[in-house]
This record gives sequence, C-alpha cells and structure tokens, in this order.
Amino acid sequence: MNGFEKRAEQLKVKIRAAVINMLQNCEPKNIRITDIAAEAGVSQVTIYNYFGSKEDLIREVFKQYVTEHVDDFEVFMSKGPTFQQFVQYVVLADKEAFRRFTPEFIQQMMSGDPAFAVYIEEITQQRAMPLMLAFIEECKQNGQISDKVSTEMILTYINMFVLQSQKLLEQAQQSGKGEQFFEEFLHLFFYGVCGIEPES
Repeated sequence: MNGFEKRAEQLKVKIRAAVINMLQNCEPKNIRITDIAAEAGVSQVTIYNYFGSKEDLIREVFKQYVTEHVDDFEVFMSKGPTFQQFVQYVVLADKEAFRRFTPEFIQQMMSGDPAFAVYIEEITQQRAMPLMLAFIEECKQNGQISDKVSTEMILTYINMFVLQSQKLLEQAQQSGKGEQFFEEFLHLFFYGVCGIEPES
C-alpha cells in the first residue's frame, strides 16, 4: 500500500468510526452527510468520493461490523469453550450490538434492505451455523447437553433467548444488580425453574 492508499484508508476508518458513534444515538434518517463530515473531520466531497451516498456508507459500516463479529466468533469457537461459555458469549455479543446500534436500526437493516438480508443469511449459513452445529453435537457427545434434546430444539431455545436479550439486559441494568441478574439468567437457561431434572 503506497502513501496515497494508506491515507485514503485512514480517512475511511475515521468516517466509519464517526458513523458508528452517531448510530448509537441517532436513526439513519436523522444523520446528514454534513454531520458525518464534521464528526470525522473530513469534507463532504471525501465521503461521497469514497462511499457514494449516505445509505451506502451506513450499509458498509454495518456490514463491516457483522463481518468482524463473525470473525471474532470463529476465534472464540476455536478456543474450545464450554457450552455455558458459549451461551454467555452469544448474550454478551447481542448486548454489544444493541450498545452500538439502536434496535430500530438493526430491524431496518434486516428487513428493509434485501441485499443486506441476503448477505446476513449467507454469512450465517456458510460460516456461523456450521460451527454452531458441530459444537452442539460435540457438547451432546461429552455430556454438556442432554441427549434427550435435538440439535434443532437447542438452536430454537438459544434463539428464543437471543431475541429477548435486549429486554433481559435492560432489566438487568434497571435492577441495579447486573452481575447477579446475569448469573440467575444463566442458571435459568441451563437448569430451568426447578433447577434439577425431574425424575422419570
């Protein structure tokens, strides 16, 4: 990479970082190119030259976030986590996503942008899902997961909690006992309300 290319990449990083910061508090429709330029310390022309439009820039920022998230997931899975560590990672990753982006924005990107939805489906099916399926099967074989429950049901169960994770995390913050709340959540996830498997 020559000096010009390095400078261009540095400017792109600043612009993306500015958008990430702004999306924590603003809906995309309320963000203007002039605001992004001021936040990043670049000209509006620079943004248009590198990204084409505000919509394309926001899409690229979120796409990069998702890609990096999957990269991190692959690294985490390569370390051989326990099933409990896996669930904890998934919930905390959701917490980080909601910290960076509003729920409305995430929903808009997932349902209002067909091309982006296709990208998410592809990266999930080709990279994340094979890791999860192999991991669940391994956990069933070594006794971390009951062999009475199918892999499909385990994925459904995890997804059910993930879909509610934002509300759960908000309740944890409101309780003022975040660590205890999270420990109780994990206990409920693994052992249910009774805490033990009922005798047959």
